Amino acid sequence: MKYRELGNTGLMVSEIGIGCEGFSENDCQNTKLLLDAAEAAGINYFDLYASNPKVRAAVGNALAGRREKFMVQAHICSIWKDGQYKRSRKMEEVKPGFEELLAQLQTDYIDVGMIHYVDSMDDWDEVAKGQVMEYALNLKQAGKIRHIGLSSHNPQVALKAVQSGKIEVLMFSVNPCYDLQPANEDVEELWAEKNYEKPLINMDADRQGLYEVCQRMGVGITVMKAFGGGDLLDASLSPAGKALAAVQCIHYALTRPAVATVLAGAHTLEQLKESISYENASEKEKDYAAAFAAFPNISWKGHCMYCSHCAPCPHQIDVASVTKFLNLAKAQGEIPETVREHYHLLGHHAGECIQCGACEARCPFEVPVMENMRQAQEIFGE
Repeated sequence: MKYRELGNTGLMVSEIGIGCEGFSENDCQNTKLLLDAAEAAGINYFDLYASNPKVRAAVGNALAGRREKFMVQAHICSIWKDGQYKRSRKMEEVKPGFEELLAQLQTDYIDVGMIHYVDSMDDWDEVAKGQVMEYALNLKQAGKIRHIGLSSHNPQVALKAVQSGKIEVLMFSVNPCYDLQPANEDVEELWAEKNYEKPLINMDADRQGLYEVCQRMGVGITVMKAFGGGDLLDASLSPAGKALAAVQCIHYALTRPAVATVLAGAHTLEQLKESISYENASEKEKDYAAAFAAFPNISWKGHCMYCSHCAPCPHQIDVASVTKFLNLAKAQGEIPETVREHYHLLGHHAGECIQCGACEARCPFEVPVMENMRQAQEIFGE
């Protein structure tokens, strides 16, 4: 298992994590089976948004005796009321809900306390300026949570939260279909069939900007919905009109800026093992470029996917990395010092490009690589 730093938190997390959807399967007996398999594979990070006390208790029992082997991302404001899950901003519900979470998990701290499900600007303003954020800060000061996170499906809201400096971790939906959808306060729009009836072209600018700002500011991204609820793995359900393999979806997410871990949804051990197989998959198995280029409903023409199909360069320029740093600089309208330093550390730079065009001939997305190299040289000075 490979590990990545979760933004600036100092936490080293497994690049494959677990979503909590499968914990409730088979009357919660799946919980221990999944965590046993996770531990054996080196997975050390999972998300728990579920507020069902039976699920939480099952997780607590499964963690008993090995709490230190897992980092838990659990949600503030996700409560259980009248026998069902509910998102709440009422402190008389939020506070006891979080204390119950600690008791049910048999722990005295949560590694990442995730402010749950903030998809509208009004909701973010209420959270940021009100008692929810104050409560999260108090929990952190008391050591009951180590880091403050926020979950969202709306890139504009998420960007505002990241730029506020109030959060350290962002849980966000990342996959090649949702990344083409514009910001919306209704999460259902991400998978609504009507939004895929006309061909979609290129990544939504808000989403690309969000990932790049997270990278610059050191806010780690934990990925939800990498498989689009399973739809992307089934050609008959995929909005793209073609199925992807789980390892291709995971690789897409892990190649986005700032992404630290993919919280793979797994309802069975077999599904979890399929995600874990990413660690031993060949580059050919991970490669999503050819599949994306063949999508009947989606076009990524002209957009660099950081897939490295442009390699090898005769002058050994890492074209994908140069392009990523170029995009980071362009997104900010300036060159952040960290981006400049990372660019200069590359073994070869855009100024060494001889404009031979070999990279463009290999690119499945018709990216103007030579122009990107010219711009990078102009911006970074070498």
